Amino acid sequence: MSEQTQIDAFAELTVEPVPQEVAPVEEAAPVADLAPAAEVEELARVALRDCEDGQRVRGVYAVRERELRRKRNGEPWLRLSVGDATGTAEAVCWEDAEALYAMAAKGSPIHVTGVFEVSERWGAKIKIAALREAEAHEFATEDLAAESAVSIDLLETDLRSLLETVQDPQLRRLLDLFFGEDSETWARFRDAPAAKVYHQAYRHGLLEHTLSVAQAVSAAANFFPGIDREVAVTGALLHDIGKTVAYNDDPLAIDLTDAGRLQGEIPLGYYTVRRAIEDIPGFDPALAQCVLHIILSHHGQLEHGSPVVPATREAVLVHMIDNLGGRLGSFDRLERNLPAGESWSGFDRALSGSAYFGQRAA
Repeated sequence: MSEQTQIDAFAELTVEPVPQEVAPVEEAAPVADLAPAAEVEELARVALRDCEDGQRVRGVYAVRERELRRKRNGEPWLRLSVGDATGTAEAVCWEDAEALYAMAAKGSPIHVTGVFEVSERWGAKIKIAALREAEAHEFATEDLAAESAVSIDLLETDLRSLLETVQDPQLRRLLDLFFGEDSETWARFRDAPAAKVYHQAYRHGLLEHTLSVAQAVSAAANFFPGIDREVAVTGALLHDIGKTVAYNDDPLAIDLTDAGRLQGEIPLGYYTVRRAIEDIPGFDPALAQCVLHIILSHHGQLEHGSPVVPATREAVLVHMIDNLGGRLGSFDRLERNLPAGESWSGFDRALSGSAYFGQRAA
């Protein structure tokens, strides 16, 4: 299920109170409330996952999102989403908002000094006392961008093992156009994220998600009669290929490209695969139709972004496994961001509730 589709699908299910569009002036935290500069200077960088109420924060984080908003009196204030390899946090700044907005471009590393606070009304956020551009020696990119917990070497090895199980020469040639080591698409596919927020929203995430879906489809096809395993596996491997065009390649600020916003990942994937099929002389039209139908229908419902619903056994199987993979990926995301010692996540839109990790309470 696509990022925008999930946002639309779950938007009405949110039960948490939502802050008003305009922040009250009294919520501002004056710089004087923070620790003296000398004390703050001594603080080590805090991983966002480990921030606690009242904790002073000092370090370099990546700007995931930025927004210039207005107080009731019309004065501007800055709202940021900042992140590191462990998670994300909202941050607010009440002074010099317009200048800092211009400086804090999406994807840029910024040095933040402030305090992390948790409010019953407004939630958790960093109240910023100082904000500046980060210097190159102050951070390492790997500390700011999450990656798959599975090694890229293992992911690629497993992918190539699965590719070897597809024996149909036409399907193998099609798959080689995308996953061959010399393919123009392969390098981008290997590093691309699977989503912006909800599941595998990190480097190598698309490979991790696609591989898990295709492996599960391959296994499940053996237990249900009438399924062409090779068609189903091919469709599973190609179902999200449009994301290589729909998302940017910035690991610090994953976002949709212009093509992703204007056309959508499914149409982009369909046309990408269809063009590849047309470049293969003598490709069976009926086989092409089966594979393309899986790509078009894998979101399952029209309201979730698919122009058609699944109408073949193979398409139904890929849709169901893809949906399962996305939901389980949300558990991985929540657990990755969960502070040490916690067993419950907060409310999550993708799950329409909270997630429980019982083993963490032991």
